[in-house]
Amino acid sequence: MKILRQYIIKEIIVMFLFSLAIFTFTLVVGNIIKLAELVINKGVDIRLVGKLFLYLIPFLLSYTIPMSLLTSVLLVFGRLSGDNEIVAIRSSGINIYRLSFPLIIIGLLFSLLSIILNNDIIPNMHFESRKIIKNIGIKTPGAYLEPGTFIKSFKGYIIFIHEIDKNKLKGVRIYQPQNEHSTRTIIAERGEFITVDNNAIKLKLVNGTSDEPNPKNPINFYKLNFKTYYITLNIDESIAPSGYTDKKPKEMNFREIKNEIQRLGKYHVDTPSLITEFHRKISISFASIVFIIIGIPLGIFTKRGEKTIQFAIALGVIVVFYLLMAISIALSLKGIGSPVFWMYMPNIIIGIAGIILFKKTTEC
Repeated sequence: MKILRQYIIKEIIVMFLFSLAIFTFTLVVGNIIKLAELVINKGVDIRLVGKLFLYLIPFLLSYTIPMSLLTSVLLVFGRLSGDNEIVAIRSSGINIYRLSFPLIIIGLLFSLLSIILNNDIIPNMHFESRKIIKNIGIKTPGAYLEPGTFIKSFKGYIIFIHEIDKNKLKGVRIYQPQNEHSTRTIIAERGEFITVDNNAIKLKLVNGTSDEPNPKNPINFYKLNFKTYYITLNIDESIAPSGYTDKKPKEMNFREIKNEIQRLGKYHVDTPSLITEFHRKISISFASIVFIIIGIPLGIFTKRGEKTIQFAIALGVIVVFYLLMAISIALSLKGIGSPVFWMYMPNIIIGIAGIILFKKTTEC
């Protein structure tokens, strides 16, 4: 029994590392293309982009670790089943439950590791990434903004830009609400961003007009033509390095979320987003053990020559789990039922399915 367990664990570790490398590389490649575009097309400092890449890795691992565990268990037990080693194991009187117990422990250890990852490391990485993105927005505003959309990142202004080439702009429209009855409108052929300080950007406009509301009669406007016009834009203060109250839910750890819930509770404010995020971190962390529970019997039911099917099954389980998680998050945020119930529902469904399949393997 001991030798057999060591053999299976060794095989699973090898396949886990292989799967982890494949899954992580696949997800990294897609993000590298986006990050490379910031450097090549938008002129963002490569050091800032490098930091964004490093901060992205822990987030990807939170998904690829359970995915790799599921795939490795499916492949190893599929090979054992295909070689009739499962039949030989049963004939020897070895219980599949006892054989699987060390793997359940491994899944539990990975789940506990994932809690540390999701609670301590990833929130900090999200927060640091948001600060870097803000820094990019200050140093290279063109990389931070999207053309063809209404931009509301600057306090007191709504901006629409047709084309953005690094810090050079074409077709600029700026709306500055004065009150509920009048809005100042500025239209320019071209523009350019000029960094002023850590919280402000100067926008140089060329060849345009400005519709200025009459202070005495806001319904009437004065049209002013200009060759060059400067506007100072203040970036909304959405990030403060100190103080968890300025963090988004996904950037908080358990302690910070609890403190924020208590603080808002004093004002009778409902906090479904915070409660949902708190339990989401736990639920997503225990995906590792749930995937192992369902992966073992699924592997036994497949055969060695069906690796393509095994990968398809693994992908199917992954899609179902994260689809259930997305639905649960949506229902939780809408206040339909208890967030605690919804956040653990995907684990419960996949876990129960795994236990049922486990029982069927012992009957075969």
